[in-house]
Amino acid sequence: MEPDHGTQKKGTLCGKLSKYAVIFLILAVFGLIFLLRNVNTAENWNCHTVSALDQHQSRIQSKLPTFHNHTFCAHLGQKPSPEDELEERYLLDSIAWPGPPPRSSPVALNQTSDPVHSLFTLPIKEGREWHVGDQLEALVQMHDFQGRPKIYGGDFLLARLHSPELGAGVAGKVLDHRNGSYSALFPLLWVGSAQVEVTLVHSSEAVAVLRRLREEQPQRVFYKSLFRSGSLSETTVCNMCLPPDQKLQCNYTDLSTGEPWYCYKPKVLSCDTRINHATGGYVKNLLTSKEAPLFQSDVNIKVHIHASGPDRINVLPPRKDRAEVESSVKPEAIQHAPSGYYYKDSWRSLNGVTMRQFNESSAITQCLKDKVIYMYGDSTVRQWFEHLLAFVPELKQFNLHSPKKIGPFMAVDSTHNILLKYRCHGPPIRFSAVIANEFRYISNELDGLSGGPNTVAVLSIWAHFSTYPVEVYIRRLRHIRRAVLRLLDRAPGTIIVIRSANLRALDPEVSLYDSDWYSLQLDEVLRAMFKGLNVLLVDAWQMTLAHHSPHDLHPPPAIIKNMIDMLLSHVCQKSHQ
Repeated sequence: MEPDHGTQKKGTLCGKLSKYAVIFLILAVFGLIFLLRNVNTAENWNCHTVSALDQHQSRIQSKLPTFHNHTFCAHLGQKPSPEDELEERYLLDSIAWPGPPPRSSPVALNQTSDPVHSLFTLPIKEGREWHVGDQLEALVQMHDFQGRPKIYGGDFLLARLHSPELGAGVAGKVLDHRNGSYSALFPLLWVGSAQVEVTLVHSSEAVAVLRRLREEQPQRVFYKSLFRSGSLSETTVCNMCLPPDQKLQCNYTDLSTGEPWYCYKPKVLSCDTRINHATGGYVKNLLTSKEAPLFQSDVNIKVHIHASGPDRINVLPPRKDRAEVESSVKPEAIQHAPSGYYYKDSWRSLNGVTMRQFNESSAITQCLKDKVIYMYGDSTVRQWFEHLLAFVPELKQFNLHSPKKIGPFMAVDSTHNILLKYRCHGPPIRFSAVIANEFRYISNELDGLSGGPNTVAVLSIWAHFSTYPVEVYIRRLRHIRRAVLRLLDRAPGTIIVIRSANLRALDPEVSLYDSDWYSLQLDEVLRAMFKGLNVLLVDAWQMTLAHHSPHDLHPPPAIIKNMIDMLLSHVCQKSHQ
């Protein structure tokens, strides 16, 4: 009988498999032992060991990638409806900014706008009289560093008309004629001296760089979160938009609004061990050698442009054939009407609010009696909380054991039944060590309010969105606007106050992250999105532009006091209607 070769081969194969099985089993046992020992080692890592990983990650962040397609960051979150997309296109078109003509090579500094060689002129003619109610136009002509007239627009200019003697000031409206010349328009609102001031904030060439940074480097301010479980701690980088192809990510997108937020996943810990949120840092070396000279203090950042000839006029009382009205002039009678102006260092509103001076704490407590005031936003509205707390001794801050300058904060006047609260808005926010479970999105907070005539909601959200594409800000405001409308629908008497963006001090570094040009673009979007709603806009932009104080992210007490006076004037007026 011949041997069965198939059976022999099968037996040989089974023998080999048995040998491999034993080998695999031995390797698996050793692997399991190795894994258990390493897990035990990981559990005993101290913070210094993990900190070394964090330092390595920090070095990586200095080389964060460029987002050449900014739509990745701009259109995260819930997909917008066709109506939302249409509104977004309209808003983006409304803030479109003219730029320098395309060039084959970077422009040299001597070809860019120079405030020293530039000038403005006033239409002063012999025998010409200026009266309250008239409009003054200053013509600005920009020149480059070689003294040659510019032939295209796009420069970022600020203008104001002021009188130091009278404590008066009003913001001007700058019109870009896109040929190197600009008009600065001013309503004449007071009797007496009025001096024109024109300032170059950034050249058109610098604005083009700022636009590029906003679209290509939205992560140039980055954030971090601490993860902790037992004795093990890890810190990872977070942001609204992280490159999806780099590392595993933890998704902290808000379930209600769809607002996105991500952190890189810790190496050992899980995503649900996140403890806090903090500013991580600022990406450096953003500019090329050709771009850096466009951002120089005292050279081309916030430098005054001088007048060719007189820079001031004397304003006479209204003409006899012009009807004199309260505040001398009605807004509708002025082209490019401002929201208000200063006179004797007090803000006079032109948007329908009858201004009162709240110089005594008793007047404030009487106005806020039986009110609950919620303040949501950034540190610029926290200033309002701090002002009221300092000025009204009856308001006692309740100790919530919150981190200083972060909150949340609460103050109570039990005698007059006043409750004052402040809470920062959700990410992105450049605060230090905000507890993760203390984060609230403004729209969600508004949805939690009962509302009513004794409820005041104050909102301020702008400063922390300057590094992102404008679409990100539009999306956030859209959620807030919908929540405002829901609140006003269920409680029509609720008082809603929105604080706009304000000007700030700039230097070469701050300009790349928080330029006034970024703030201006956001401010115009804010105004457009809340136009026509039953809300009060406190125009911090014009209130800081028209005032004589230096620009500051946190305006000085004199300006804050005027903002609070406007808030209270509106609240008291509404309460008695």
